[in-house]
Formats: sequence, structure tokens, C-alpha cells
Amino acid sequence: MIAPTPQPPYYAVIFTSERTEMEDGYGDMAHRMVELASQQAGYLGHESARDGIGITVSYWESLEAIRSWKQNSEHLFAQKKGREEWYSRYKTRICKVERDYGFEK
Repeated sequence: MIAPTPQPPYYAVIFTSERTEMEDGYGDMAHRMVELASQQAGYLGHESARDGIGITVSYWESLEAIRSWKQNSEHLFAQKKGREEWYSRYKTRICKVERDYGFEK
């Protein structure tokens, strides 16, 4: 589903990853992170896809909201597990969205 975002400006966090073979709890943790992020102040929505490389884009009202999410204790634990077990590598990019447009039938 395409996230319903407000009029810009807002922020996007792009998380691109390559997985290891380890599955131990990954799916449950991924679902919990979506649930938890959606409860954070400033969260606007997300989009995610995985076909070899995974890409998750989450949308936020402010840089402060992103910083707060990054410091969430459950999120910190998930980050640690990701580095230790689930990801062979990843990259996070934070962008300011200044313009958006779309099409819908």
C-alpha cells in the first residue's frame, strides 16, 4: 500500500538492507517494529518491499520524531539483533521531502 502522506515538507527514512540466512524471530520483530513505529509521535506511514534487497521507507513529521524513534528501547534492541543476526549489510538515508505528486485511477 502507498502511504497516505500529508502535504510536504515532511521527512523520509529509507532503510535498504541485505539479509543473512538467519530467520530466528525476524518476521515477528519486523511486524512489531511496524506496530511500534505507528504509535510514535510524528509517524506518518511506511512502504516496504523485499526481493533480494529490502527497502522500507518510513515517513515522519520532523527530524525530532525520527530521533525519538531511533532511541526507542525496543527499536534499539531490534537494531542490535539486526546487526548481529539478520542483516549482512544495510544503509539508512534520511531525506526531506519537499515535493510529492501521484496518480490514482
